[in-house]
Amino acid sequence: MKVAVIGCTHAGTSAIVNTAKLYPDAQITVYERNDNISFLSCGIALYVGGVVKDPDGLFYSSPQKLDELGVETKMKHEIISVDTDRKILKVRNLVTSETFEDTFDKLIVTTGSWPIVPKLEGIDLNNILLCKNYNHSNTIIEKAQGAKHITVVGAGYIGVELVEAFQQNGKQVTLIDSADRILNKYLDPEFSGKVEESFREKGIKMAMGQTVTSFQGEDGNVNKVITDKGEIDTDLVILCIGFRPNTELLKGQVDMLKNGAIVVDQYMQTSKRDVYAAGDCCSVLYNPTGKMMYIPLATNAVRMGTLVARNLVQPTTPYMGTQGTSGLKIYEHNIASTGLTEGSAKDEDLKVETVSITDHYRPEFMPTFEPVTLKVVYEQDSRRILGAQIISRVDMTQSINTLSVCIQNRMTIDELAFIDFFFQPHYNKPWNFLNTAGLQALPEIETKTPIHS
Repeated sequence: MKVAVIGCTHAGTSAIVNTAKLYPDAQITVYERNDNISFLSCGIALYVGGVVKDPDGLFYSSPQKLDELGVETKMKHEIISVDTDRKILKVRNLVTSETFEDTFDKLIVTTGSWPIVPKLEGIDLNNILLCKNYNHSNTIIEKAQGAKHITVVGAGYIGVELVEAFQQNGKQVTLIDSADRILNKYLDPEFSGKVEESFREKGIKMAMGQTVTSFQGEDGNVNKVITDKGEIDTDLVILCIGFRPNTELLKGQVDMLKNGAIVVDQYMQTSKRDVYAAGDCCSVLYNPTGKMMYIPLATNAVRMGTLVARNLVQPTTPYMGTQGTSGLKIYEHNIASTGLTEGSAKDEDLKVETVSITDHYRPEFMPTFEPVTLKVVYEQDSRRILGAQIISRVDMTQSINTLSVCIQNRMTIDELAFIDFFFQPHYNKPWNFLNTAGLQALPEIETKTPIHS
């Protein structure tokens, strides 16, 4: 069996390693246009901020490791075109400019995503940078050293993490987003507002509800960001607007969402036989709504890559879908979320109710007992749990993984009230705060006082 793999990040590495182990006789060839593989891009802010000193720790594989598995890894090779009917790849060696063709029996597409770059006046000025791969992170570190004022465009996870890293490195920072608050896709206002408050206390300027319209520069370098509400002086701009799937190679050959994300079935096969896809180039089944959606996360990617390998010869292990579960640490805030927020549920025209609690995570007789705030979103009629968010100074984020399982298994808020959790004063109370949220949401029971004769 001749297997060709296009792209080698989270999903690609996972698919390659598992394919090599499951099918030792397979001939596996990997095509990667970069000079490195398996970079953990979610660690960029930690690297930029100096928390991670050795970037080698952000790579979890290498061409040498794949070679030991019998995999041929062709670095700095770009796929020019794919013919999924004839099963032919056209390849360019980026070092020699040589082009050649290769064939495959099975094709694994793990081409990932690329940052969204708006077509704006001045976008080509120097010191307007992207934040995605290892080379980007090194450029950001180099350019940030000489910058006094850094502007981050985009208040999602990556943008917010970079803002913290730059501020802690002594930079003046401005954060711009067209939404009226940060992290609006992941958190409801009462949660994102706590992070915004911390940003203001640290002197970070937030230009929320503003859309960038152009960039201005001097001597080829950016020095102003122009928005629909004003202008911001800056030395360096980092674009963190979002990502779009890298799927031009398969356009018109397989089914895709409107944004170009490849649609795969529960066994990771595209609409074309023997062509599989995984990771940020794909759509995923989003369990809270039952829809195929684009949710680029490393966790989704490694699961999907593993499943590609297990299903490559015959359907074996179906994909269970995702809740889009994620976590974040900003200053003293430990934050995690899963599924729908109250806002996103309403955007989906779902009738939902919510329950919010703030409770000490363990008994008050303990030396410390920090408060934790939890919000659970559930469907009004079915009472099925659809999402949850948590924030606290002490790390209680693993509780969101529990609620992710609840959503996965279509559990109700009423069942959450009585799930069996252990009690030990070091860790929690007799009623775990997850139980407490469920208890608070229980409907009242109508009781009638018996009449005794």
